[in-house]
Amino acid sequence: MANTVVYLNNITAGKAMDLPEQRRHLDQQHCRYVPHILLVPENQALTMVSSDATLHTIHMDGAASFNLPFPFPGRPTSRVMSTPGLVHLRCNGGHIWMNAEMVVAPHPYYAVTDETGHFEFTDVPPETYQIVAWHEGWGLVGKEHAYDVLSGQSVQRPLFTEPRTWEQSVTVSPNQATTVDFVISNK
Repeated sequence: MANTVVYLNNITAGKAMDLPEQRRHLDQQHCRYVPHILLVPENQALTMVSSDATLHTIHMDGAASFNLPFPFPGRPTSRVMSTPGLVHLRCNGGHIWMNAEMVVAPHPYYAVTDETGHFEFTDVPPETYQIVAWHEGWGLVGKEHAYDVLSGQSVQRPLFTEPRTWEQSVTVSPNQATTVDFVISNK
C-alpha cells in the first residue's frame, strides 16, 4: 500500500539523519499538496511553496501548529519542525479537498512506502525492534457538506476511515537483509 509511513520504534543508536530530501518540500500544485505524505527530520525545516496562481493556505495542527497564506506563486517559505510526531495539513483558502500528512521524525529509520508498498532502511544496528506501519486511512465512509468560499457553492467533502497502525517485532541480524510483511485489512 502506497503512502504508508513505516518506522522503527524506540531506536537509540545508528546512522546519521538521512531522510529523503524530496519529502521535506511541499508544493501546492493544481490545488493539491505534493507530496501527499511528508517526512521531515526533527529540528529541520519544511520548505513550502505554491505553484498555483490562486490563494492557498497551509494550516497545520498536531505536532506543529501554523497557518500560512500563499497568495502568490513561486514564493517559498520554510518553518523548522521542532516537535516529533504527526502533523495534519489542510487548506483554509476554500480548497477543502487539499490535505496532506507530515511526520516529524526523531531518527533516520522512517520511510514512506512506494506504489508497491516497498520501503527500505539501511545501516540498522543489529537488534530486535518494534516496526510500525501507519496509514492515514483509505476507505470512503461518507461525505459531509462544506462551503467552498472560492466558488460560493456548497460542496461534498469525502470522509475516510480513521488512520490505521500495525506493529510487529523484527530482528535485524548483522550483515543480513531482513524482510517484513504487514497484512493490511479492514478488520
